[in-house]
Amino acid sequence: MSTHGAELMYTYAVARAGCRPPDGLLGVADAPVETVTEGALAALVSRVPAADFEEEALRTHLEDLAWLERTARAHRSVVDTAAAEFCVLPLRLVTVHRDPRGVRQVLAQRAEEFLSALVSLDGRMEWGVKAYVEDAGAAKPAVPAGGSDRRAAADGSGRDFLRRRLAHRQAQEQNQRRADELARAAHEALDKFAERSRLHRPQDARLSGVSGRNVLNGAYLIPREQAGTFAGLVGELADRSPGLRIELTGPWAPYSFAQPPQPPEAGGDPGTGAV
Repeated sequence: MSTHGAELMYTYAVARAGCRPPDGLLGVADAPVETVTEGALAALVSRVPAADFEEEALRTHLEDLAWLERTARAHRSVVDTAAAEFCVLPLRLVTVHRDPRGVRQVLAQRAEEFLSALVSLDGRMEWGVKAYVEDAGAAKPAVPAGGSDRRAAADGSGRDFLRRRLAHRQAQEQNQRRADELARAAHEALDKFAERSRLHRPQDARLSGVSGRNVLNGAYLIPREQAGTFAGLVGELADRSPGLRIELTGPWAPYSFAQPPQPPEAGGDPGTGAV
């Protein structure tokens, strides 16, 4: 069946009925953001080309990193802009429905779940805290003057070199253990302050482009009125955690708390495709 000219409903988030996105807000594919209402709930949606968001087209697009990044950025912009105005329940990237009736059907079927989540998230925002430790192995022990590792090991100075290399490795391992301990202590303090928290997998520096080993990648749900106190706590933890670089990001819409946690081994497509 041809999808030329057909449209699907791209759904960003759920909010309470009566909440409306700011005028002129554009989302995925530069499409205007509107609402679809059912009972006490409203969904923030855009009408997008079916040719790009049908299941087969999506499989191709999801292999295109530039398209995926562009779509994710537009999705997040809509959610964060709306979250600055009212409480939203972010949905997974590329949550698509056939038409407004399909959106209303999901709102009706999951009304109790959505309303309960909105109550628990109302007046709260997500803050991210990441901690990094620089790679202590970047600076290697110096090779004795006059030769390579192999030549150094062939004379008496080689034994000194090997001892230095072993000591260097042991110091590196000790520093890594210390950084992990400091990261755990920081998370425990932040978790105690926050209403809820969630630990994400450490980021790979090769993908994130951020230097250092990521030893803490946490999300914390904080009431809006306590944001300043939470930021102060992060600063205090940074001051008393030598060797760690601690970064605070946010506030964000509560992405990490809108869905139940998924086990690391869970596979499958994370909520994409037409419904």
